[in-house]
Amino acid sequence: MFLFLSKLLPLFIYPLGFASLMLIGALLTLWKRPRLSAIFVALALVAILLPGNTWLSNRLVKSLEWQYLPSGSLPNADAIVVLGGATRPQEPPRPWVDLTEEGDRIIHGAQLYLQGKAPLVIMSGGRIDWRENQGESESADMAQIAEALGVPANAILQDPTSLNTHENAVNVKQILQERSINRVLLVTSAMHMPRSIAIFRKQGINTIPAPTDFLVTEANPEIPDTPQGTILALLPDSGSLHRFTRALKEYIGIGFYWLRGWL
Repeated sequence: MFLFLSKLLPLFIYPLGFASLMLIGALLTLWKRPRLSAIFVALALVAILLPGNTWLSNRLVKSLEWQYLPSGSLPNADAIVVLGGATRPQEPPRPWVDLTEEGDRIIHGAQLYLQGKAPLVIMSGGRIDWRENQGESESADMAQIAEALGVPANAILQDPTSLNTHENAVNVKQILQERSINRVLLVTSAMHMPRSIAIFRKQGINTIPAPTDFLVTEANPEIPDTPQGTILALLPDSGSLHRFTRALKEYIGIGFYWLRGWL
């Protein structure tokens, strides 16, 4: 129930969920309180137009992603930890496991292994599925992809039960203790790295950030230097709304984890 509520309640804080609530309020008050209804409509518009602005969206994303920018070559470690949230299961009509936007995590982790950065790769991730038959864990899907990229099966360890970042860190710590190792390269999306690195270090794990999946780079500034680009950047679009929502989710997660004492 806690997991369900933790996924459900924030939906009403994110732009789309909040705008939907405001529109429902507008419909309920339209006939008897039209002025209040107009306020609800105005709030719904603000909730869509501002987060859908490319400049605002990119600024919020950048505030997270650029906290742990890679500088030079990463040092060697005892293991490479790759966090889940990067695959869709092999379900018909998919011919195999699918990668999501965050699939760069698996590719980057495999690349670091092939560069000789660590002798082990730990795939950490269960699968949240509200059906009774949940099938393969996400860590198993990630392991399949890593093997296809050239990582040998005997170099891959799995944490198949964690359902959030705190559980990732707790379960990985147990795996590390069983092998008397502690120094890891942590691979996750750049936007997710600030929360992840804080949680892993809270567990006493010697963690080196290895971020990937950057959405904001030096080549895509917040406001383009052409009139056409500037106009398009200031108009709302679904991609910017999605990026803003992802960044807001991270900030809410940081606040929630801090309140729980996990950071």
